[in-house]
Amino acid sequence: MDIIEEIEAILGYGDTCNHCLGRFFGKRSFGLTNEERGRALRITHEIVVNEPHREPAPESCWICGGELSRIDAWAAKVAEAVQGIEFKTFLIGTRVPPLMAESEEMVWSDLSLRDPEPLKAEMNREVGKAVSELTGKEADFTRPDIVAILDLAAETVEIQVNPVFFAGRYLKYERGIPQTRWDCRACRGVGCERCGFTGKQYADSVEELIGRPVIEAFDARDAILHGAGREDIDARMLGSGRPFVMEVEAPRKRSVDLVALEEEINRKAEGRVAVHLTGWADRKMVQTLKSDKAYKKYRILVEIDGPVTPDEFRAALDQLKGVTIRQRTPIRVSHRRADRVRERQVIDIQCTGRIDGRYRVEVVGEAGLYIKELVSGDGGRTRPSLAQILGRTARVVSLDVVQVKTTNEYGE
Repeated sequence: MDIIEEIEAILGYGDTCNHCLGRFFGKRSFGLTNEERGRALRITHEIVVNEPHREPAPESCWICGGELSRIDAWAAKVAEAVQGIEFKTFLIGTRVPPLMAESEEMVWSDLSLRDPEPLKAEMNREVGKAVSELTGKEADFTRPDIVAILDLAAETVEIQVNPVFFAGRYLKYERGIPQTRWDCRACRGVGCERCGFTGKQYADSVEELIGRPVIEAFDARDAILHGAGREDIDARMLGSGRPFVMEVEAPRKRSVDLVALEEEINRKAEGRVAVHLTGWADRKMVQTLKSDKAYKKYRILVEIDGPVTPDEFRAALDQLKGVTIRQRTPIRVSHRRADRVRERQVIDIQCTGRIDGRYRVEVVGEAGLYIKELVSGDGGRTRPSLAQILGRTARVVSLDVVQVKTTNEYGE
């Protein structure tokens, strides 16, 4: 079938606008819009077959229903929908009604057309060009600030605001605060008498203490903390802090001063949590943060049942130094972690003194090493352990994380 026969067949389905006629040949020529291409094809057909074919009113097209003649109207809808949202880049998406999609696919299939352009693609491109002219913003096909979804059936525009990310380190000075929000175990976040109808297991979290000023500054829906590992609820995070990336969901503001934001977070969370913000980030940095196996340094206070001399204690620690520990999932976290045996290395461990009959110990461990169980043995689930080597019950009385470093920072 030559191109004239193809045009004849397409026009035979019913009133077809120039946009849709041009789309069916969209990738066979360059430098023309689909509307210009369709008009040229229609004229060519009339010249060759010497039979005028009425150009229909734009809204009578049996495929697009006239939507491709309403590009400016759709662009105006988008411009109105983004009022009050700060953005530099955007992307247009289109939800095409099933009947429209089926209509054009029927023509493609019946006529075995080569390289037609879908209705969705032209709507995205042409409305995008019009929105750019209206707003002065640029289209971005990889990481736009916002995505405007055109729903042709509902005649509405839905705005999806992509998140903003920034990075930093946090310190946690107060014990009893989890890293992230925990839903109430009884009501699973719905709200009940046990949680005071807050839906939360704990009143506050590091995520919320940092996140509340963030949500306000960005006029955002939520703020999600992605940390490089996590410390126990009863542990402090000291030293240089734990690396984190904050994901700000649906921000209506994007150009926030991070220096001022850092000051505001630290002011509102004074004495509980502090942050040092290091700059803007992206989703790739979240993935890197989660996959990077950071080594951690802990400062713990160990209590032993029964008399143990300093020399005996240090000798027991020496037997753990550099050793690979086999740890079955601890009983205390078995309700939320897979029950399996993990092997983790003790990079370094040493006694730094005594206080009130207890021993102060510093431990550098591979990511995922359970420090409390390294000391207690967890009923034999961790081997070897300090308690096993001493032959006495041992427990961690207090625990602080004092450094979180990458493998390279330790020279391994």
